[in-house]
Amino acid sequence: MTFKRPYGAGLAALAVGLFAATAAYAEPTVNKGDNAWMLTSTVLVLLMTIPGLALFYGGLVRSKNMLSVLMQVFYTVCVVTVIWAVYGYSLAFTGGSDFIGGFSKAFMMGVTTDSKAATFSVDANISELVYMCFQMTFAAITPALIVGAFAERMKFSAIALFIPLWVTLIYFPIAHMVWYWPGPDAIQDAAKALAAATDAAAKTAAQAKLDEINADAGWIFKKGAIDFAGGTVVHINAGIAGLVGALLIGKRVGYGKELMAPHSLTMSMIGASLLWVGWFGFNAGSNLEANGGAALAMTNSFVATAAAALSWMFAEWIVKGHPSVLGVISGAVAGLVAVTPAAGFSGVMGAIVLGLVVGMVCLFFCTVVKNALGYDDSLDVFGVHCIGGIVGALGTGILVNPALGGAGIIDYTAIPPKVADYDFAAQMISQIEAVCTTLVWSGVGSAILYKVVDVIVGLRANVESEREGLDITDHTERAYNM
Repeated sequence: MTFKRPYGAGLAALAVGLFAATAAYAEPTVNKGDNAWMLTSTVLVLLMTIPGLALFYGGLVRSKNMLSVLMQVFYTVCVVTVIWAVYGYSLAFTGGSDFIGGFSKAFMMGVTTDSKAATFSVDANISELVYMCFQMTFAAITPALIVGAFAERMKFSAIALFIPLWVTLIYFPIAHMVWYWPGPDAIQDAAKALAAATDAAAKTAAQAKLDEINADAGWIFKKGAIDFAGGTVVHINAGIAGLVGALLIGKRVGYGKELMAPHSLTMSMIGASLLWVGWFGFNAGSNLEANGGAALAMTNSFVATAAAALSWMFAEWIVKGHPSVLGVISGAVAGLVAVTPAAGFSGVMGAIVLGLVVGMVCLFFCTVVKNALGYDDSLDVFGVHCIGGIVGALGTGILVNPALGGAGIIDYTAIPPKVADYDFAAQMISQIEAVCTTLVWSGVGSAILYKVVDVIVGLRANVESEREGLDITDHTERAYNM
């Protein structure tokens, strides 16, 4: 291409053109309010795991295994945090393929105090370091959820090896497939360039660029599946991995014959309450902006949780003749799980219905189905997280419908972006594909990893260690010295 030196009016026209181009493709700015909200949300999600999940799980096991659970959760947070900074963030949130990212940001290359991450609004970015830390807390809590399925019988050395392998080979690909996309700024800029094209060649080139940008996304994302805060990535992913682990490791010694009641429901109540508080960072924080979308996610996280807790409690009261503290806090967690993928998409009344449904469904799986099949999922990771996540993921496909009070799905190729037309069949097919992909990837992949770990260090504590308690045999400490 050649350029001629402009004269007179030509110079003025060039200046106007350059100004228009600069305005159309201006560098996105960081919103300080959004940044502050995401800093807060990140800390809230960490609160969910330590101390929230640790105390919730710890109180549910027998006292001789309390410290082992606390150690497993705390170790998971620490090791995943380091892995995430070294290569996990890069694998999950850079382009590469439909299934996994690359190493362009390994060792945090190029991620500085000035680099930015897209939100869900055009020209409303946050600091990339904040986004990196926020997603780090999701990567940390997901494998921490798994340990509840085989609590009280898996060696710490096995967990120490399994967790790094699992986040690398299972979590990072799922996170990439579900959540990686080019962001609204890139799509909107390409759409504007297409709209501004004046001849056939320019339109063809602009359309090709738009198609290229849209293709730079995870496989599940491109299928059209929606997951606001991790129904597939976190809960189904961890839940099915937990079930596979429980089946492969086997039942606890004395399971079904000896009393294995929670040693401190007080601790579990505190943990569940901290989970609920921290979950506002999990769900409302996933909006990435401090606007009405975050307010919707926050409201839904209130009402769905309360509805699920009441649903579980009253169903248990009817069936067993009494309401229990364990039941009400389990119902609350089930509600939080189910509303996670729907938090920013469902209307408030839809979230209440979702909570009511998931409370009863999870109770059924944690009692009737579990007892019928006889598997030992120690802390009901599968019954609450996997089943609750499936209910939430499928429910999201229904409740996102604007006709039902949902927020709809934004079409960023429209100028300006607008809510796209809702297609029930297409959306539900996408949600089912996302659920099935996660179940297969995590279920099969986790089974392979358990076998690998078993060959290297062995999975299960011996009978003597299990009877004495993992606190002493693995850590030479006791939770309580009285």
